Amino acid sequence: MATYLDDTQRKALARLATSWTWRTQWPTWTLIVTIYSGWFGVATHARDFGLPLTTVLLALFGTWYMSLQHELLHGHPTRSPFVNALLGVAPLAVWFPYGVYRDSHLQHHDDPHLTNPQRDPESYFVSHRMWQRAPRPIRMLLMLRNTFIGRLLVGPAFAIAASGVDAFRKINRGDWRDVPAWLAHFAMLAALTFWLQRSCGIPAWVFILGAGYGSLSLGSIRSFQEHRAAHACEHRTVINEAAWCWRLLFLNNNYHLVHHDLPHVPWFALRQVYETSRQHYIDRSGGFLVKGYSEWFRLYVFAPVASPVYGDLSRLIPNDPTASRRFAGKLRVKFMVVVRQGELHEADLPTPAARQTARQAL
Repeated sequence: MATYLDDTQRKALARLATSWTWRTQWPTWTLIVTIYSGWFGVATHARDFGLPLTTVLLALFGTWYMSLQHELLHGHPTRSPFVNALLGVAPLAVWFPYGVYRDSHLQHHDDPHLTNPQRDPESYFVSHRMWQRAPRPIRMLLMLRNTFIGRLLVGPAFAIAASGVDAFRKINRGDWRDVPAWLAHFAMLAALTFWLQRSCGIPAWVFILGAGYGSLSLGSIRSFQEHRAAHACEHRTVINEAAWCWRLLFLNNNYHLVHHDLPHVPWFALRQVYETSRQHYIDRSGGFLVKGYSEWFRLYVFAPVASPVYGDLSRLIPNDPTASRRFAGKLRVKFMVVVRQGELHEADLPTPAARQTARQAL
């Protein structure tokens, strides 16, 4: 369901939808040809490139392919879910069946329940009950996952494990609807892996762990602090003004609030929609703006961006987690200081200068 800023935007998008680019979706068709030809071009020239470069390139194309799958499940480039599924069913990124990912992601778009681990399958939070029951090593891994480096290293492992657990739980409940998708996925994956090893000289472990896990790891850069816990659901989704290379790799999904408000808008129009109403979207997000993924890296490469426990809105790290510095002074954020024996102390401070004063006092 679309959420427009106002009736003017609604009418402007209706006019834009009649344009030749929107009607033909030629940028998306071009993207499909580019990704498939690039992926298979790298694979068939693996012996020329060598395994290290081949692995990196396959991971890069795999990440781009996952961005394409995201576009396909939102109804592009055709209006036919069946045709779009055919375009995204190949296991080029290894891990998840397209149909399972599609259903899970559409559930994630239930915005009133964003970040709730009981309702949002893409939440990076856990319930208080799970946190209390988790052994210390798991707690440490959950904290690590909320750092930038941890999201790359262990984030994919958590996602793979969660998908497997969810699949088995459904079967245990007598829900077999996803089983055909998983079986078809494994069959295609086995055939693709056999072809890569036999014809291209790419060992199975290199494809599965190097290219496959690498794709998820690179893709997890986009999802880092993509959503935060906030009382207003429109304040939970980020606007990331990323560089052009990241925008292309993630198909403008860095303008994530715009995508959640208008999921029917194709990737090639998201930036235009955002730039036309930039200040409106910044205000709507509650100032949840970041100036590129390098800002997340700089602030949270080794520091957790938030507590893993859902509902602890105060458990944030004191490095301006809500917005870029130019907007930080307009916001009041809470932060957490980790002290000896894992205790949490929080404060409510209005500005970066005040937060610095508090740190010195501590």
